[in-house]
Amino acid sequence: MLGFIVRTVIMAVALWVAVSIVPGLEARDWRTLLLAAIVLGIVNATIRPVALLFSIPITILTFGLFVLVVNAGMLALVAWLVPAFTISGFWAAALGAIVVSLVSAAINGGLTTG
Repeated sequence: MLGFIVRTVIMAVALWVAVSIVPGLEARDWRTLLLAAIVLGIVNATIRPVALLFSIPITILTFGLFVLVVNAGMLALVAWLVPAFTISGFWAAALGAIVVSLVSAAINGGLTTG
């Protein structure tokens, strides 16, 4: 249970950083970020693996870059499911997904090495 809470808080922080620096991403308040983090965790655990499986051919053709499109799609799905979390378009979703990935990886890396 503690691991779930820690991962959710890390994802909420990563979403906050993305909302802060990416134009086109908006969240009403911290509760929205927390809810979006929970929903993103669920989406990444359930829908993302299926999307990655079906996109293997195009992912191979694009040397893995299509994974960025899948990640942007997952973030856009979260915005669709959480009304107070909005994304203005594909490029905002793509850049937001990159920022969320980098920030969460940096925090997770800092926790495991520190």
